Amino acid sequence: MTRILGIESSCDETAAAVVRDGREILSSVVASQVDVHHKYGGVVPELASREHLRSIVPTVREALERAGVALPDLDVIAVTQGPGLVGSLLVGLTYGKVLAATLGKPLVPVNHIEGHVHAVFLEAHQTGKQPRRPAVCLIVSGGHTVLYGVQTEPVVPIKPAYDCAPSDHFTYVRIGQTRDDAAGEAYDKVAKLLGLGYPGGPVVDALAAHGNDRAVAFTTPVTKGNPHDFSFSGTKTAVLRYVRARPELNQEIAAREAALKRGERKADRLRPLCSATTLDLVASFQRFVVEDLVSRTLAAAEEYAARSVLVSGGVAANSALRAAFEARGYDAGLDVFFPSRALSTDNAAMIAAAAYPLWARGVRAGHDLNAEANLPLA
Repeated sequence: MTRILGIESSCDETAAAVVRDGREILSSVVASQVDVHHKYGGVVPELASREHLRSIVPTVREALERAGVALPDLDVIAVTQGPGLVGSLLVGLTYGKVLAATLGKPLVPVNHIEGHVHAVFLEAHQTGKQPRRPAVCLIVSGGHTVLYGVQTEPVVPIKPAYDCAPSDHFTYVRIGQTRDDAAGEAYDKVAKLLGLGYPGGPVVDALAAHGNDRAVAFTTPVTKGNPHDFSFSGTKTAVLRYVRARPELNQEIAAREAALKRGERKADRLRPLCSATTLDLVASFQRFVVEDLVSRTLAAAEEYAARSVLVSGGVAANSALRAAFEARGYDAGLDVFFPSRALSTDNAAMIAAAAYPLWARGVRAGHDLNAEANLPLA
């Protein structure tokens, strides 16, 4: 039995979790910074790192208490090395290094993107239905929109004295990525433009259900060189131009911004302040983004002869995206797997799960481990 403490602090969530044998979540705690960054309409890196410093110790302590595990009982410390905001990464990484050195436990560095891949498998273990490989995985969030091919290599622990079962090691090939804004970033920017607050994804998703998603046409970007690449900057600009061409929307945008300042952030409080024009725009924007994500992912799955499609990251919690993938994946004869909404967004359980096969292969980090803002997924 291997108990891994995962620590995640790549952006604006301080998270800690204890996972047993890479499969069973004993605890998962996330300290959100949404209230801190809300008034700025996005994550402020300096504020994020400061909040991580305040939250890291109590978050880890709570994860251990919920798991019923004491620090000496841990077998492995896993930390997010990158990619992400350097200041934020350093908080979790440094704390993990200190814990590992003090306790004499192995330290395993984890790529944040790989954590999102393992979030899918972490819950698939519980259902008994495993994604078949090769698979295509879409990681879609506020910071990332990238497509990977995922293949499996069987791994046997290098030290049989360790009490762990054989595990799988995933290999990756990058198929496509965003050339500008990530999808979640586009959601946030459009929401800010329309006076809908931060984070934009949940409120846009909720309001889109009340509009005509074919009322506003958007032009699909042509990504020359790689048809599997994404681009959302032009879509965001199209929304801006649409709003500027309709000055009558300014008054309702101001009304929504005033409501946000009063703390009325939920969609049901903002919806009465939205005209039919705004609701149609929101619905059309979401439909376009969802269609683009699904179409390019399924095209990549066909080209790479994938047997499964995996979708993870914060935007994977979007209801329209889930529905579209499930419907079109079924039509294409593909199994589509999502993590639960709790594991779609940044969390430490996925970091601990991703660390298990790395640990089994003998991956270890020393005291010189450093954060890497643009860490590639090898």
